[in-house]
Amino acid sequence: MKFALCRTVEIVVLAVLLEMLSLHAASDRGQPAKKVSASQATEIKVTLLGTGTPEPRPDRFGPSTLVEAGGERLVFDCGRGCTTRLWQLRLPLGSVKLFLTHLHSDHTVGIPDLWLTGWLTQPYGTRKEKFHVWGPLGTAEMMAKMEAAYAEDVRIRREFNPSLTAEQVGVDAHDIGEGIVYENAGVRVTAFKVRHANVKEAFGYRVDHQGHSVIISGDMAPNDNFRKHAANADVIIHEVGAANPDLLASSPRLQRLLLEHHSSPEDVGRDFAAVKPKLGVLTHYTVLQSEGYPEVALLEIVARVRKEYSGPLEAGQDLTAIIIGDHVTVRRATSE
Repeated sequence: MKFALCRTVEIVVLAVLLEMLSLHAASDRGQPAKKVSASQATEIKVTLLGTGTPEPRPDRFGPSTLVEAGGERLVFDCGRGCTTRLWQLRLPLGSVKLFLTHLHSDHTVGIPDLWLTGWLTQPYGTRKEKFHVWGPLGTAEMMAKMEAAYAEDVRIRREFNPSLTAEQVGVDAHDIGEGIVYENAGVRVTAFKVRHANVKEAFGYRVDHQGHSVIISGDMAPNDNFRKHAANADVIIHEVGAANPDLLASSPRLQRLLLEHHSSPEDVGRDFAAVKPKLGVLTHYTVLQSEGYPEVALLEIVARVRKEYSGPLEAGQDLTAIIIGDHVTVRRATSE
């Protein structure tokens, strides 16, 4: 009897362990381990994959934002390290679609990695269809030339693995204008033009799903079109630029750079105060530096935003997640 009882306990323990392994494996494959509730089905989840600039910092990867809603995984901009962050979240690279705000290199340098690694057959790839990309005029041409640049790599890999189809390794790129650029599964993506110095076409994006919404500003100086499209948005993800005042006083070029390309902390505060989102989020910290001038600290940037705006505010960090539902919840990345 004692032996039979021990065997029964062993079987139960083994079954529990197998169930735990099954759930873990499902998570690693980027598949949900649990059923989604009715409230979760209407939520938008935003994750800041990268909050940095061209500066190659280990704590802030290049600009990139992930929006998950209605089963869609949409990535806005593809800066340095985008693919690493996606797989850090255990999301297969092949499961996302890409939208570009503009064609500056810090917003596009990660595209070859996302495209080429995304169709590999390992769990971190698994793309089954073409790589879908939307962006301003020049996007389709850029992607076509990217395909030409990597044609030999694609040939070698397909020769080694004949099961890879032309569809899997291909690119479907679209030059966009202002307006609705994508709509599926109750998720609508609207592009709107913003001011970004001499960039011919720069866009911000609005994502709407089941009565919830998020705005992604892209790089921009203050402009009325942004506020128009951000009206009534739940969450605004807003770029910000700053520099030491003495440094700016010494360099008219840097003054012009911040004035025409980016939004100062005070500009951001005024935008938030005008639109009144449920949460304003800072990202893409363009902090100009030069030897002999102290770097503007994040606390100072936040304090300057606060001069103009007293509402809910989050200083975004890489892997900060914002869940937009009946309430807006912020989940900050841990150091683990």
